[in-house]
Amino acid sequence: MTKGANRNRFCFGLGTLGRDAVYTLVSMYLITYLTETVGLSNAELGIIGGIMVAFRIFDALNDPIMGTIVDNTSTKWGKFKPWILFGVIAAGILTVLLFTDFGLSGVGYIVFFSIVYLLWGMAYTTNDISYWSLMPAITKDQKQRENIGAFARICANVGMFAVVILYTMVPDLFGMAPKQAYFIFALLLVAIMIGFQMFTVFGVKEERVQTDSKEHTSLGGMIKALMKNDQLMVAAVAMALFMIGYCTTTSFGVYYFKYAYKDEGTYMVFAAVLGVAQLTALSVFPLFSKKFTRKQLYFGSMIAVVASYLIFFLSFENLALIVISGLVLFFAQAFIQLLMLLFLADAVEYGEWKLGRRNESVSFAVQPFINKLGGAIGTLVVTVTLIISGINPVSQKVAELEELKAAATDPAVSASIQAQIDALIGGVEGSPIWIMKIAMMILPLICILVGFIIYYKKFKIDEKMYERIVSDLAARDESASCDAEIVSVGASDPASEGTEA
Repeated sequence: MTKGANRNRFCFGLGTLGRDAVYTLVSMYLITYLTETVGLSNAELGIIGGIMVAFRIFDALNDPIMGTIVDNTSTKWGKFKPWILFGVIAAGILTVLLFTDFGLSGVGYIVFFSIVYLLWGMAYTTNDISYWSLMPAITKDQKQRENIGAFARICANVGMFAVVILYTMVPDLFGMAPKQAYFIFALLLVAIMIGFQMFTVFGVKEERVQTDSKEHTSLGGMIKALMKNDQLMVAAVAMALFMIGYCTTTSFGVYYFKYAYKDEGTYMVFAAVLGVAQLTALSVFPLFSKKFTRKQLYFGSMIAVVASYLIFFLSFENLALIVISGLVLFFAQAFIQLLMLLFLADAVEYGEWKLGRRNESVSFAVQPFINKLGGAIGTLVVTVTLIISGINPVSQKVAELEELKAAATDPAVSASIQAQIDALIGGVEGSPIWIMKIAMMILPLICILVGFIIYYKKFKIDEKMYERIVSDLAARDESASCDAEIVSVGASDPASEGTEA
């Protein structure tokens, strides 16, 4: 790999470290913050949960439009980086507002939260689409893309698991009441996000020959780029079903260890173990990709996913079985996540090969759309499960007691409050736990399996086909270049002009 390729790999990958930490805080733990820290009632949780789902879907539907805007952008800094910079700053400010306690409650809090959450989704989308659209513009080499994508996913997972590991510890780490502690935590993550995004903005150099186009994408062109790229649609559906399952499972993490396993502190250790598993998987992926085809890797990963979910579901809260199933599950899921990203990148070339236009941003708008759709349905499943299982009223009481405990100065009072908290959590057993486990494990497994079946039957861009696509595109570019030279020479040749005269 050349020096320039190494620079691009590191600068692009580092850009997602803080970004995914912030995204994890909002997408995975905002609902936990609302139930376990703010302490919403069933009615408030139902309204805000519905708003979150509706706004995520609304924002997801806007993603292709944002992709069209990026594709039509032309500046001396390129078409991606201005939107990356604007999006990260706006999303950072709005993230801090989501975790700021203004003393609002009831309708006032619902209105404030709704406005900020809607704007946050739009701001993050601006950054997300332009960021990931940059990847296929860096290089057309498939192996270099695998290296860039693998390192980016490693950085993303470092950011994600840092938040997963630290989230439940935040109040103790800062020695503050939960609301104040999570505000400081959000502020720090935003600073890290903006800092690491500067590596991408100032360090990555894309191939301008393939990104600087004078053609503009119309709304009709956007729809054509999406709907007529059949391989993009197959990858999108398979990825959407996978992300629905993945987001649903991970969103239940804190609740599972708090109410099923009865030890929230174990969640931090479990998350750290899973983080190591995913980072290991992403680190060794290039080695596996040399020996196996992508279809073989996906098939093997799915066998591991199915076995892990079934062991997890039937573990009966045995820690050894939970850890074993979790390790295998997240190792395999890391492979699938990276494969999905590579499928989307390859579909960009396929779209250019089939339709005559690249449309990186429109095509990569599919990824944030899918992530938001997965997060939206995951949030919906969690919200409904917490309400119908009866866990949320317990969460509300626990949140109130946690605030009282943080304000208490007498150790005896703190111990008494903790005893009440333990009694409330210990009382959650039987059907509420089984309802949660079905929603956390069985429903996601069904979604992931269906997604794999669709991919296996319909996705046809394998390594050989991709080589042919790139070769055909190179031949087209060479032919177009030769035609342009002939026209140019003919127009400037005096002999040619004399002959015409």
